[in-house]
Amino acid sequence: MQSLIDFGISLIVALQSMGDWLIAPMKFFSYLGNEEFFLLVLPLLYWSVDSALGLRVGVILVTSNLFNNVFKLIFAGPRPYWVSSHVRALWTETSFGIPSGHAQNAVTVWGMIAAYYKRTWVWATAIALIFLIGFSRIFLAAHFPHDVVFGWLLGAILLWAFMRFWEPIAARVNQKTLAQKILIAFITSMLFIALGFGATSLRSGFQIPQTWMDNARLAGDELPDPVDPNSTFTSAGTFFGLAAGAAWILSLGGYQAAGPIQKRAIRYVIGLVGVLILYMGLGQIFPRDPDLISYALRFVRYTLIGFWVAGGAPWVFKKIKLAE
Repeated sequence: MQSLIDFGISLIVALQSMGDWLIAPMKFFSYLGNEEFFLLVLPLLYWSVDSALGLRVGVILVTSNLFNNVFKLIFAGPRPYWVSSHVRALWTETSFGIPSGHAQNAVTVWGMIAAYYKRTWVWATAIALIFLIGFSRIFLAAHFPHDVVFGWLLGAILLWAFMRFWEPIAARVNQKTLAQKILIAFITSMLFIALGFGATSLRSGFQIPQTWMDNARLAGDELPDPVDPNSTFTSAGTFFGLAAGAAWILSLGGYQAAGPIQKRAIRYVIGLVGVLILYMGLGQIFPRDPDLISYALRFVRYTLIGFWVAGGAPWVFKKIKLAE
């Protein structure tokens, strides 16, 4: 492992020596793999482009986030700027490094979009974005090269699994009643939490090396805090909300994202206001303490966001004649 770290540091130093003109484009491509960016893209896909694609992207994204967090806790790898002061921390993070979440999510999300449309130019665009997002993480010293490669590999495995099993599982679930679908979604979200808590307990006594803290402090005020169960409840709550919302709106006749461009744009604006109210408003109200009450409220918050995206907003759109 030390040889991989040493190689990574040398490569990052060499890349960063190419000039500061690369910083802005590398940060741009990194943002295309950011959770906040996908928070904007997912509703756009579901409400205004193709609801079937939007649901698939939403489910694979929250699943990818969960497994990324689990594997981060299993490997407990550092960030490049944590272990060496010779690289510039152009993008800081608090979680463990391997696997790269940006690289993994890029494969799952952009790969899902490409696989759905099955067009050469879409695949070419997706592959270019996947590479550039991963490359940007190395340049910005957010990840070692092996972090990115493992993120790509794990993302590819998840993408294959979704493409292989989505249709048969969806066919079986669609035979269930609404109550049964919601129960299945809730049980799955609890399995998410159990898996995430299991990985967190594995590192409950982890002591961050002082050198990691010292080097991270040189980069700014955002210090390593890698054993954090919040992301587990984010993934679990969002999954439950998306699945329950999709099942509920389907029971009312379903939702189609078709329509004039004006209606699609208005739907997105109205729906996004609801997302921001739940995301930012409840984020200010609910406590963020490291206790079960705060974790439970985080689960509720992201359940409401997921339900609004998949069910609540489409119901409103249909009521105000913005959608069929």
